[in-house]
Amino acid sequence: MSKNILTINNLRVKIDDENKEILNGINLKINKGEVHVIMGPNGGGKSTLAYTLMGHPKYKIIDGEIFFCGNLLNEVKTHERAKMGLFLSFQYPEEINGVTVEEFLRTAKTALTGEQQKIIQFKKLINSKMQELGMSEDYASRYLNVGFSGGEKKKNEILQMSILNPKLAILDETDSGLDVDAIKIVADGVNKIKNEENAFLIITHYNKLLEYIKPDFVHILLNGRIVKSGGVELANEIDESGYEKIRNEFASI
Repeated sequence: MSKNILTINNLRVKIDDENKEILNGINLKINKGEVHVIMGPNGGGKSTLAYTLMGHPKYKIIDGEIFFCGNLLNEVKTHERAKMGLFLSFQYPEEINGVTVEEFLRTAKTALTGEQQKIIQFKKLINSKMQELGMSEDYASRYLNVGFSGGEKKKNEILQMSILNPKLAILDETDSGLDVDAIKIVADGVNKIKNEENAFLIITHYNKLLEYIKPDFVHILLNGRIVKSGGVELANEIDESGYEKIRNEFASI
């Protein structure tokens, strides 16, 4: 059985109704058990890649292919991608008034598995997961992200991920705006979920998160292309000298 989870071939993407191409030839392979990190300056296409993988209708594929567990994703709807095992942790999670965290997660778990979640058993599950993330049990009864701090919203995204147990989790700048203690809690949550049957694609500007999550591969996304790949030493290089050296190295792109 293939260990491959995600294969992206020559992916080119633009925003709907705009002529500007944002991704112009992304190639990437992710296997089970791997953690991949994508770094790059603002405007390089990192979030565009995340939204395209989840099937956001705003982003139109011009050319190329996305395969997830051997299935072509290009025309698959977002909710079907979620059922297949894709998960996106948003950079800016939405607030949903009137729907509690527990109700949201129980409904989402039911939709993904096709099995009705029993209230008492699910409550025990969510309480144990919140305890692991350092979240008070009363978060479960609060409306989804309403009145949450930035750090609480990001922890809530990790809580969702731990409950839904995806095959590939895409974290879009989950560490943005978090203090060191919150980053440690988020990283610990990821490390608890990570195993040999799933994979992670982590999008970040900084390497602070990588002090607690060990990546297998680090990729630099510049002007819509992955221009350089390596190990954690590549992230350390960016932390020390910024992106100017890489910009100069790939000035022709």
